[in-house]
Amino acid sequence: MKSILRLFSVVIILSIAILTVGCGTSNSGKEIISAKQALELVEKDNVVLVGVQKPETTLYADKHVKGAVKIDLSDVIINEPVVNMLAPKEQVEKIMGKQGISNNTTVVIYDTNNNMDAARVWWTLKVYGHENVKVVSGGFAALEKAGAEITSEVPKIKTAEYVAKDKNEDMIAGIDEVKAQVETPNKNTILLDTRSKEEYVAGTIPGSVLLEYINNDYSDGTYKPVELIKIQYIEKDIKAKNNVIMYCKTSIRGAQTYLALYNAGYRNLKLYDGAWVEWSSKGALPIQKPDVGEKSKTPTKPTTPPADTQDAS
Repeated sequence: MKSILRLFSVVIILSIAILTVGCGTSNSGKEIISAKQALELVEKDNVVLVGVQKPETTLYADKHVKGAVKIDLSDVIINEPVVNMLAPKEQVEKIMGKQGISNNTTVVIYDTNNNMDAARVWWTLKVYGHENVKVVSGGFAALEKAGAEITSEVPKIKTAEYVAKDKNEDMIAGIDEVKAQVETPNKNTILLDTRSKEEYVAGTIPGSVLLEYINNDYSDGTYKPVELIKIQYIEKDIKAKNNVIMYCKTSIRGAQTYLALYNAGYRNLKLYDGAWVEWSSKGALPIQKPDVGEKSKTPTKPTTPPADTQDAS
């Protein structure tokens, strides 16, 4: 009986998801592609495959997908005023042009880090106005499984001219906007903490809803399909009509969630780039320590920021 009720509940939630987010193909499902789709796409003209590979997993110099150019996360971030902030457009222009990417190039990105690094590069390009950019669901492992040729040979690159647009401020939340939401909550705006439950309980931005980024993935590292993404966020009462400001420790995990929601048709999204590192460094700002499983709570007095529990992500 419980399983029947659960099935009925899922059907109802999915129906709501389709109605509230939209079932058309024009608004969802185009940003994240399968490894098979990626391998077909990179055979076309003016498509560049980008590998964002972490040294502690699979080093690009040791092995990468044949034809992939190398872009490190450090190429698209700066560490001022805190770590892992969006790089200025001049820096992004330089690395894209160096790797043979022009404004007309379709960029296909994979990583070795649960879609986090690829999503962050995707978000960076979107912020600077590059529309033709895709992320490979499951990254390097998925491509290898799909039959991609793996090599240590570095491809010959013909440099290109790349001119970024001014950054789209509608995709970015600053500390003042987050502070305003904490002090005078807008019921249509949701602060979304994408860190782990342990980090959340140790301290979060007051009023934040917890949904860890890893819930966007299956156990093999591939993204869940749009329908399941819609269900899990609607179960948290996060709908397409809401303004969603997401963050993690330094908004790398937050970018992975941004991509999952954008791909599912959500558009009122902002990434708090300074994230928990910036918020917790300000002694005058309140920090909430929720009970386990608690959705939100009245802000408490400022507390000492918890020690970092993960890499800067």
